[in-house]
Amino acid sequence: MITTSQWPGSSAPSGRAGPTSAGGGSPWRRALPRLERLESPVTTYYLLLSATAMLVIIGLVMVLSASSVTSYQATNSSFTVFFNQLRYAVVGVIGAFVASRLSVTTWKRLSVPLLVVAISLQALVFVPSLGVRVNGNRNWIHIAGQQVQPSEFAKVALVLFGAAVLTKKRRNLGKFMHVAIPLVFPAGGLLLLLVLGGGDLGTGLVLLAILAGMLFVAGVPARMFFVAGAGSAVLAATMALTSANRMGRIHSWLAGCTDPTKCFQTIHGQYALADGGWWGVGLGASREKWSWLPEAHNDFIFAIIGEELGLPGTLVIIALFGLLAFACYRLVLRSDDFFVRVATGGVMVWVLAQAAINIGSVIGLLPVIGVPLPLVSSGGSALMATLFALGMLLSFARNEPGCREALAARPGVVRRSLAVMATRRGRRS
Repeated sequence: MITTSQWPGSSAPSGRAGPTSAGGGSPWRRALPRLERLESPVTTYYLLLSATAMLVIIGLVMVLSASSVTSYQATNSSFTVFFNQLRYAVVGVIGAFVASRLSVTTWKRLSVPLLVVAISLQALVFVPSLGVRVNGNRNWIHIAGQQVQPSEFAKVALVLFGAAVLTKKRRNLGKFMHVAIPLVFPAGGLLLLLVLGGGDLGTGLVLLAILAGMLFVAGVPARMFFVAGAGSAVLAATMALTSANRMGRIHSWLAGCTDPTKCFQTIHGQYALADGGWWGVGLGASREKWSWLPEAHNDFIFAIIGEELGLPGTLVIIALFGLLAFACYRLVLRSDDFFVRVATGGVMVWVLAQAAINIGSVIGLLPVIGVPLPLVSSGGSALMATLFALGMLLSFARNEPGCREALAARPGVVRRSLAVMATRRGRRS
């Protein structure tokens, strides 16, 4: 923490006074309380909590708006999709609350069991009586009347197992086999093959990004990234070349839209953003959601945000993801636990990579890959898994020095402490 003796314009140990102004002290000194609040032990915790809550709330509002028309056409109610998303959000918040109360030791112990459960569930998508094909991808299972996408929960398992392995192998990270054998091939590789076997290239790319993010935070040598990058490129190219649908999307992205039937979704996503212009057409007033834009409440919800809320609405979404990234970055820097740093890096790359892929697809910087916008798009499995992962980060943030004690303090005690600090600063000035 920066102290007044170290800050420009403050009183030096020799007693020389810094520059003052008629406003009652140096501008540096007046800014100091705000900087000290940023260095509070609860800053990371509240940044994570506030950014997550805002994204979920905005997501619920926009899911209601974007799905109202198609939901009414299908069920005679404009609220069916919204109520489903709200139910999943409540379950996800409960899961995040439970996750935020678990200790780091518990998370380490859960890494292997969760991986085994994730691989088992992902394998069930190939069982004829359980597996469900959605939009050409066989990545869903139907259990107890509910449709679940196990690959979303596999991301959490991969983060925990990867962090546990890299923590155990931290003294041998420079040796390729010590990293590749336990992490890349049997764990990440098996999950990746199961996901790609179902045809879900978007989720496969996110899993690869999670692995890369954890390896980077762990500090593995650059040569491993070249090997992993080459292997990932070959795998992605193979998946693209073996699918006429994917090749059509890539061709439309590179060469422009020559066949509207192959880029209908992209065209209408950009129409939505263009119609929104600077300030948007107003919340609920979207035209593209009237059955023009497919998956308006799911993969292309960012286009509806741009159409209804304009440029400010899209910038708010991007800023909230930036705030989430900043909170994760703070947690990585401030934690002394190697496991916490690696796991946080994995979740951060997961959320940011998925958001970048989704937004890039909507605005035309990337071909349409088909991944939801984290915490915002409609989708129960994705929402619950992401909230659970962010709940885990909240539990890590609670273990920052002084955070647990500050959160447990009574509000009156906190107010009196802040009043004492303000009085002391006034006396020093």
